[in-house]
Amino acid sequence: MCPNCNEIVRLSDLQLRAKGKAPRTWLDDYQASVEKADEKQSKFEEERENIMEEARERGRAQVPELVRQSLSDNFAKLHYNPYDIKALLNPIDFVVFDGMTDEEMKNVVLLTKSTTNSHLQAIHKDIARTVEDKNYDWKVVRVSRDGQVEIE
Repeated sequence: MCPNCNEIVRLSDLQLRAKGKAPRTWLDDYQASVEKADEKQSKFEEERENIMEEARERGRAQVPELVRQSLSDNFAKLHYNPYDIKALLNPIDFVVFDGMTDEEMKNVVLLTKSTTNSHLQAIHKDIARTVEDKNYDWKVVRVSRDGQVEIE
């Protein structure tokens, strides 16, 4: 109903005007907070890759020290690149692919600490003898998703 003429008026026919600035409502505050959140989200998306790369670099910088802490002092003195060291743990503690990170593989080193376990000592001697006699082979084994094994 029109307040002036008391007739029914369609909403689409109304032309609303205010004399001054409309007072701020809860909806205005809500829309402002949504816009602010959207701006922060877009800024984060722009900076996300930089943040991720910085985190990766910090993690990479910590790896050498973590590996050195996990190795015995004797292994740490060997000065291998920590990224080249892979743990086997049994019967050999580590395999070092010396130079792998630098894309120039120099050699493969088997590292293990000395033990008093006679069974493990015998295995270490067998491994050493096998390497010295060059009694080893290189094979590629492919395992499919359904569990089929193919040896090349």
